[in-house]
Amino acid sequence: MRIKSYQDLEVWQKAMDLVVLCYKTSGSFPKNEVYGLASQLQRAAVSIPANIAEGRERQHSKEFLQYLSIAYGSLAELETHVHIARRIGYIEENQLHEMLEKTSEIGRMLNGLRKSIEK
Repeated sequence: MRIKSYQDLEVWQKAMDLVVLCYKTSGSFPKNEVYGLASQLQRAAVSIPANIAEGRERQHSKEFLQYLSIAYGSLAELETHVHIARRIGYIEENQLHEMLEKTSEIGRMLNGLRKSIEK
């Protein structure tokens, strides 16, 4: 399949699904976290597909690689926020595992995409 748009990238699609999951999960956080951990978690999640999209639409592979690197950093930030949420009791163990499985898959996909661009 020919990639015509960032929307054709499976990693972007999965990252978008992760954003939805993060919003749903953080929606149950205490109200005092609206501008705290919930907001940070949401921002990190949104940053992943946004940077994939922006990088893909750039004119040069080097720029795309830079944006993929930023997306990967946001993925690590998101994982950290998820661990914090679990430690303070905002999410259950099963939610932690579901989110970390998804971040792990997206991380592998980002690495694979990066390697294919570098060739």
